[in-house]
Amino acid sequence: MDFKNKKVLITGSSRGIGKATAMAFAKKGAKVGINYRNNTKEAKKTLAELSGKGHHLFQYDVSKKEETKVLVEDFVAQYGSIDVLVNNAGISIFHDIDEVDFDYWTLAWENTYKTNLFAAANTSYWAAQAMMKSGGGHIVNVSSRGAFRGEPTKPAYGSSKAALNAMSQSLAKKLAPYKIYVGVVAPGFTETEMAAVTLTPAEREKLLRESPFKRMAQPEEVAHAILFLASDKAAYSSGTIIDVNGASYLRS
Repeated sequence: MDFKNKKVLITGSSRGIGKATAMAFAKKGAKVGINYRNNTKEAKKTLAELSGKGHHLFQYDVSKKEETKVLVEDFVAQYGSIDVLVNNAGISIFHDIDEVDFDYWTLAWENTYKTNLFAAANTSYWAAQAMMKSGGGHIVNVSSRGAFRGEPTKPAYGSSKAALNAMSQSLAKKLAPYKIYVGVVAPGFTETEMAAVTLTPAEREKLLRESPFKRMAQPEEVAHAILFLASDKAAYSSGTIIDVNGASYLRS
């Protein structure tokens, strides 16, 4: 996979899967835009670790619809066009229906959808406008196995990712005539900084038992699938959802 001089924008890419994806694109010759919301320290650290030159930071909160427009405009002003958009930004909020009050319940749903679905939809809109003018491109959305198996302690998360899948496949059909290809990567639990902080030893052990590999995914493994869907030779795979969950959840 060759991304020499391709212009790639990745949301939520200061750490975790987004960071691994940025590093993978940079190694393949891409010029990478690192989008982040507020963790400037980590964003600068990620930028410094990227191979090659021509990478930039873009501090915008994609959960705010007006900032998605400015983000893409800023990116295109910097690079002249956009070849690849990776919608990676996402949040996960526990909101057990038998434990939380209604205000917390509704807040969890609203905030989850703003980041996990509306941000991806809005950023895709502006990126697609730019790609239609420049002759095409690739959009890759990062979903989750939770879209398929259910998330009883955070149903808004599972629901938002299922909606993200449906949106992606709808856009894959609509945007095909414009040579814009849309794909989805659906990871299981991934070995990120966030997982290390939020998982208790018991929760971690339970997750490890779910996969026959007895381990979590590495961010680089998820990034590999993202790069495949963003590559020119994956054009006919538009609309595909690739599972990266170590056979912890199987569907057909």
